[in-house]
Amino acid sequence: MSIMHYWRALWGIVGRELWRFIQQRERFISALVRPLVWLFVFAAGFRAALGIAISPPYETYILYEVYITPGLVGMIQLFNGMQSSLSMVYDREMGSMRILLVSPLPRGFLLLCKLFAGVAVSIIQVYIFLFVAWCYEIEPPWQGYLWVAPALILSGLMLGALGLLLSSFIKQLENFAGVMNFVIFPMFFMSTALYPLWKLQESSTWLPILAQYNPFSQAVEFIRFALYAQFNQSAFLFTLCAFIVFMTAAVFGYNPSKGMMKRKGG
Repeated sequence: MSIMHYWRALWGIVGRELWRFIQQRERFISALVRPLVWLFVFAAGFRAALGIAISPPYETYILYEVYITPGLVGMIQLFNGMQSSLSMVYDREMGSMRILLVSPLPRGFLLLCKLFAGVAVSIIQVYIFLFVAWCYEIEPPWQGYLWVAPALILSGLMLGALGLLLSSFIKQLENFAGVMNFVIFPMFFMSTALYPLWKLQESSTWLPILAQYNPFSQAVEFIRFALYAQFNQSAFLFTLCAFIVFMTAAVFGYNPSKGMMKRKGG
């Protein structure tokens, strides 16, 4: 196999996912509306609970929005990773994924191409969301828009690999909603996406521990520091290790001779 075969496979899978994203406008709208609702509605309720006036100067007005913006960026990538795994289950039921996986290219490379396709879609969604937030006067330093790109790639790969791992356990498309309820929402709410860790420590003893070792929390912290042109080494290492673990388990799960596909007769 030459390098051109790998390049054509990568471009074919990524291009197919991008074209599917362009065709599914409802998917884009829902992915953008969800964090915007949290940004405008939830943050407004938080300000009202604290008695913060919605009036100039805007430094106090946008203080909480500035904090939760990276968490909502992580939300976009989390839901996009689960959406990509949903498409994996659908493609497997329709047979197109089985045809792809029996190609002579390594199975791990094909799954990694699928991850890159999902990350490309999520990055487009994230930058559109950041533009809307910028219009709302949430303005990180301009260097942050460049620094956050590598963080988005790594966090997107990690969350996408988690979605791939979950899709290897899901036999039917109808079972996916239950998996989302038991995975996505606990990961999101038991994290530092909405509240800082020190604030969680004031209200609970076990919740900060879960949030600290939650892979989604580490991905959010990595994005949060990068968005303000800083590097969080511990969050980077944690996210990288989580990606390696999830990706290795996903490749094993999609191995027809060893993984979950064999156990399900897939």
